Amino acid sequence: MGTRPRTSTRGATARKVAALSPSATAAGTFADVPISSNTFTSRSAAAPPAIIAALLLSTLMSPLLASPALAADDPGGAKGAEAAKPPARMSTVGGARLGRPGTQVDPKRGAPALPKELSGKSWMVADAESGKVLASHNAHWRLPPASTLKMLFADTVLPKFPKTQKHTVRASDLAGVGAGSSLVGVKENLDYTVHDLWLGVFLRSGNDAVHVLSAMNGGVPATVRDMQAHAKKLNALDTHVVTPDGYDEDGQYSSAYDLTLFARSGLQNADFREYCATATAQFPGEYKKDKKGKKVRMSFGIQNTDRLLTGIDVKPYKGLAGVKNGYTSKAGSTFTGVAQRGKRVLLVTVMNPQKSEPYGVYKETAKLLDWGFNAADSVNPVGTLVRPGPAGLNQSHASADGKKNGDEHTQASISGGDSGGMWTAAGIAAGSLAVLGAVAYAVHRRWPRRG
Repeated sequence: MGTRPRTSTRGATARKVAALSPSATAAGTFADVPISSNTFTSRSAAAPPAIIAALLLSTLMSPLLASPALAADDPGGAKGAEAAKPPARMSTVGGARLGRPGTQVDPKRGAPALPKELSGKSWMVADAESGKVLASHNAHWRLPPASTLKMLFADTVLPKFPKTQKHTVRASDLAGVGAGSSLVGVKENLDYTVHDLWLGVFLRSGNDAVHVLSAMNGGVPATVRDMQAHAKKLNALDTHVVTPDGYDEDGQYSSAYDLTLFARSGLQNADFREYCATATAQFPGEYKKDKKGKKVRMSFGIQNTDRLLTGIDVKPYKGLAGVKNGYTSKAGSTFTGVAQRGKRVLLVTVMNPQKSEPYGVYKETAKLLDWGFNAADSVNPVGTLVRPGPAGLNQSHASADGKKNGDEHTQASISGGDSGGMWTAAGIAAGSLAVLGAVAYAVHRRWPRRG
């Protein structure tokens, strides 16, 4: 993993509710951007001309040597800078148009226009059932994912351990948690169920919980390898994993396309659906003596940092059922959400909005969801979310309308009973449902079959 930088750029996704966790990092440490310490030397200490020439050449050549698909050095808002431009050629997984820079949409006559003032560096709107991509913008641009990478972590590790399994945390389990990380409040020498730890991952984006689960999985390096292998299996070829929690590290990146694949795959798991849709929960705390002197395990409340789910500071999105948000100073704000309206289920991913607007990633996601529900029947798809394995790569060569290589019919429902397609969790707006995952949400596919 290497040595962590002293100046952290790691951020929690929602500082305003961080007080619900006793171990949340203090506000103000999450958005720190390291300031360059480079200064001009005095005349008396001037460098020789040859060194100056070498430095100048290095400066001029660096944009050419840097990977054009990675914007890890761009803190956001550097409009016009080379690092803020997508590469001219990107992956064509899912269709040729998805590899082109800029906005891709193919409206039919009378189709509603895309929302104005979208500022995300990359975004995508896709039908969760058919996999058809309704519109995209730089879908395969490799960008830092922040905590949205936890979707891949969960899709990889969650099926391995029963939720009732208990684990006593050792100091070594928490070793390597990055400075400034978002935490749920896991303590060494205390035991937690796997269920507790996943609530910490999904609700509080807790890197401490991620590291404990990684330790159970054989350690961080083993978990990173597992995640990379799973990304490859899903044909998420834009993704390079360095940390299991999304903590900023050089060379770690993903794309709006890949993050959408992770969400779609994860949502086939009932536990994944439950955790990502949980708004509030109780998390185990430390032991304290009650009035009779008996030791009792305390607990404290945690709240999901997904503001479209909880309605903290932004209007909750009706029909939303997760999935994951994230923030670091390198990645900016990132978000993947799933929502249902009628019988249609959409996935939207937005990465690093450039407008300096509070909670812009949620607002742009809501706009794209609204557009997708209104436009789904009046646009031609510009690509597809491919299947796992070699068969999925073959889909990339198919026509965008999905008529070649078998765009299999699928069904989805969010329902409390057997009336498929009916949304029954509208009470989230009033806070009446703490767990949306209790609502039966199922995306049934022939691939890959999982419990």
